[in-house]
Amino acid sequence: MRLALNEAQRAFAEGEIPIGCVVVCRERIVARSHNLTETLCDVTAHAEMQAITAAANTLGGKYLTDCTLYVTVEPCPMCAGALGWSQIPRIVYGCTDEKRGYHEYAPLALHPKTKITGGILEEECRQLIQDFFKKKR
Repeated sequence: MRLALNEAQRAFAEGEIPIGCVVVCRERIVARSHNLTETLCDVTAHAEMQAITAAANTLGGKYLTDCTLYVTVEPCPMCAGALGWSQIPRIVYGCTDEKRGYHEYAPLALHPKTKITGGILEEECRQLIQDFFKKKR
């Protein structure tokens, strides 16, 4: 999660909403990413979406069945759907997204066997998001 937080800090420095993500497969990092929605002018360029694509390219297949995704903020419904299609078995996130998190709007979007762990480095992840939006206002 610490590496995902580093990615989120890179996003912050680039003026992107500070969400970072890392995908690990068999104890090896296969993807790291952060939000690129502003940079790419693409509303779908969330950290998780970037990580799914990078991991699939690295591994040579569309399914991430041996992977764990670490992300600083709870995935949104779009990302949860994509993660569901990737069949990723484990997702670890930092803080919840009470306004747009998948839990609230799409609780069945993930693969039924996916295990979720939340609250890892929760305060640090939340503080980074709060600092970003305070700076924007």
